[in-house]
Amino acid sequence: MKAQLSLLSIALVTSLSSATVNAKEALQFKDVFDFKSAKNTQLSEDGKVLSFSSTPYRGDATGLVYTLNNNKLLAEVERGTQPQINKVANWVAFTQIPTLLEKETTKKKDSLKNNLVLVNTTTGKQQTFENIKDYQLSDDGNWLAYRLDEKTNKDDESKDLDNANSTDKSSEIKPDKKDKTFDLVVVNLQDETTHTVNSVFSYAINASSNELLVSQSYSDGSDNQVALISLNSTFETSVLIDEPGVVANKIAWHPTKNIAAFTLGNYVNDDMRRRDHQLKLWQNELLTDIASPEKSWTIGKTAKLSWSEDGERLYFENHPKLAEKITAKKYTDQASLFDYDTIRDQKGLNVWHNNDAEIKPREEQQWNEVNKNRHYQAVYHLNGKQVAQLSDTSMPSLALNTNSRDALLGSSNLPYLERIMYGGFFADYYAVNVQTGERKAIINDYPFRPSLSPSGQYATYFENSQVQLKDLNNNKVSTLTKAIQATFADDQHDYPSAQPGYGVAGWLNDSSQVLVYSKYDIWAFDVNTLKATRLTNGKEINTQYRVIKLDKDHVGFKSDETLLLSATNLQQKQTEIAKLKLADNSLSKVLSGQKRFDVVKKAKHADKYLFTEQTYQQFPDFYQTDFSFKKPQRVTNLNPQVNDFAWGQEPELISYKGFDGEDLQGVLIKPAGYKKGDKVPVVVYFYRYMSQRMYDFPKMELNHRPNFPMFTSNSYAIFLPDIRFEIGHPGKSSTQTMINATQKLIDLGIADPDKIGLQGHSWAGYQSAFMITQTDMFKAVVSGAPVSNMTSAYSGIRLKSGLARQFQYETGQSRIGKTLFEAPELYIENSPVFFADKVNTPILIMFGDKDDAVPWHEGVQYYLALRRAGKDATFLQYEGEPHHLKKFPNQVDFSIRMMQYFDHYLKGKPAAKWMTEGEAFIEE
Repeated sequence: MKAQLSLLSIALVTSLSSATVNAKEALQFKDVFDFKSAKNTQLSEDGKVLSFSSTPYRGDATGLVYTLNNNKLLAEVERGTQPQINKVANWVAFTQIPTLLEKETTKKKDSLKNNLVLVNTTTGKQQTFENIKDYQLSDDGNWLAYRLDEKTNKDDESKDLDNANSTDKSSEIKPDKKDKTFDLVVVNLQDETTHTVNSVFSYAINASSNELLVSQSYSDGSDNQVALISLNSTFETSVLIDEPGVVANKIAWHPTKNIAAFTLGNYVNDDMRRRDHQLKLWQNELLTDIASPEKSWTIGKTAKLSWSEDGERLYFENHPKLAEKITAKKYTDQASLFDYDTIRDQKGLNVWHNNDAEIKPREEQQWNEVNKNRHYQAVYHLNGKQVAQLSDTSMPSLALNTNSRDALLGSSNLPYLERIMYGGFFADYYAVNVQTGERKAIINDYPFRPSLSPSGQYATYFENSQVQLKDLNNNKVSTLTKAIQATFADDQHDYPSAQPGYGVAGWLNDSSQVLVYSKYDIWAFDVNTLKATRLTNGKEINTQYRVIKLDKDHVGFKSDETLLLSATNLQQKQTEIAKLKLADNSLSKVLSGQKRFDVVKKAKHADKYLFTEQTYQQFPDFYQTDFSFKKPQRVTNLNPQVNDFAWGQEPELISYKGFDGEDLQGVLIKPAGYKKGDKVPVVVYFYRYMSQRMYDFPKMELNHRPNFPMFTSNSYAIFLPDIRFEIGHPGKSSTQTMINATQKLIDLGIADPDKIGLQGHSWAGYQSAFMITQTDMFKAVVSGAPVSNMTSAYSGIRLKSGLARQFQYETGQSRIGKTLFEAPELYIENSPVFFADKVNTPILIMFGDKDDAVPWHEGVQYYLALRRAGKDATFLQYEGEPHHLKKFPNQVDFSIRMMQYFDHYLKGKPAAKWMTEGEAFIEE
């Protein structure tokens, strides 16, 4: 009997323990703060060290260092951000930022300083250096150079004081206001001895780790110099240039040799836009100039410098010398106060003229962000000592890949600046010879980006629903895909604009073949015979294969290379990883399952890969493997707390019909604890195609969209449907599609028909605002940044880009396809403001009043129309916010209000006070 009681007791304890384990908590807003993500992930070149900043949504980050020989966490660095691993991977450097509390409570933000923390990757030992402005680690790990973010030393202060007391300041050459200098501390990391260099503006350590180039600049300019410092016990200094006011803005060491390039200017010219900079080359103990091909061209302060990886080419930027600055007249005496010219020079005016290529807001935006300091690309060939101009005023844009030896893709949109306002984006494209700068035309007036072969002889582009191949030597164009039974045109394109293709995977290194995507597969086309070879079998298994490119400077594929591919099942939505051997076109899957797999990094000089796997319930932690992918090993476990919450059930796909009978899908995530037969409240979140998120781990943040687990762990289902549109009738077509999708949930007995809410932002904000003018299916709507009146929005401006909004309606997302003058009835038909009296659904409208994409008065218009019609409408105006909420308090506030809104209308909870009484404007 005692034995039976003991067993009963054990069973009871086990049952209670199991119940405790299974009694998971509903997610609360405060829980979201703790979820971490990996930022600035770094993998050492030898594949032995992994580092990143583990950053919670709200809180202080932690820098993490893992050793991949044993997958152990080697070090944790408090508030460690932006990790950098030096070339031989004996150090990981973190920028240690102030605490969140300090940042939130300190009024003078510039008083907050960063520290530098070095982690020894052998021992895990940490060294901290305080008040760091910036730093560089030598490739061999023996040297650290950092600028101290403090006032200059006393000698310099005395010098500045002497200068300030001097009556003769005519000889002073002052630096630009934003150009700050700091003392540079050089640390021998072997014996921890230090050396200080005063007033350093720019600096760089060479690849051999034995020399440091510095530009020193002082407040009066008298002792400015560029110097070379030996990295040894003597710190011997060689002055390369000693000239009042001189300054080196950019420094770039050769990747393997002791050759330095730098741009040299002089503050004696206080107009920094018109200050001439020289490009200097320090080689074999000699300093030489690299001149632009055009004698009337110069180099500006913001010009960039970069070497090719092999060190054969130095890329630099230049521009034509600017016209003399026009100086406005100023009031200087009594007479000037009444002089028309002087008075008018004080005006504030922009003249908008019909002959302007761009409207003034676009012109202003482009001036400030692009044209004010516009530079053009040139290259210096080190071995031949030849310079070639690669872009210029007639072709200003160049897709720079410093590893491309033969050809680069250039473009110019200058002939189409006016048409861009209403017709979308167009450009003329060219193949540019890297050796000579010679260019050959590929295609003009083209809305997409063509693909250029590594040799520059061939290019492909998509036209007339087919992939075209152009031989640039004879300008012969051949259609590659015409006779192939495959879909090369994007069949999801439902815009009133040219249909794009699925794109190009790349070229073989010798340019003999181009690899092109169809909807499912990868095809190889021989440029000489035009023969097509299908490399994958995606069409038969409804799988879309795409090449995974881990090297951003990739030029071409080797003929015997084995490529990594993503393999996405378009019906079931999982994304697996496959390998394709180009030598024999054999294909094999290496990571598979009902998940989403992503290969994210490869070690530069080792057989080491990082990948993630994720589902709705599984955070995408890092795994490591070699190229066989046979024995992957888990490295991280950033968010184990996922298991503590009632997260929601596994997502499932729901099929339904679009407005035109097309088969569409949506992702349904039932609430935690759902039992078959339950009818639950549903929040529908959408934009366009959403079903591809089937296996995505949700973003654990609070912003303009619902946090999915917040809802699924609190008795809601989340539904993410695909939407398709009819050109000219986007409102009605999306509404009918949404009705079909939501009705399917009702028919399945999952959705309570009286408890269905709708949430969308921007384009989906418009759709949700429109849908409630057509149907009463939804019991509450939260609409973020919606266009409500297409007749007014049509002639508005996108403040961020400065573009007229006309292109969005004629050829873009809004899908009207005609001008306001051609079809005013379509603009009215698709504008919810004209049908506000038909709305019976409570709506919460949210806008930032600095929205740079949609004019925020679009929300005001709809609110006022609904208010006038006596409808249940509330408007949230977030002050100073752009298109998406950026300020943390506003993100949290809106998320809480959105949940309160749905809780009231879909669950019947008491309405929050702001919903019934509003909030009075009070400003102390």
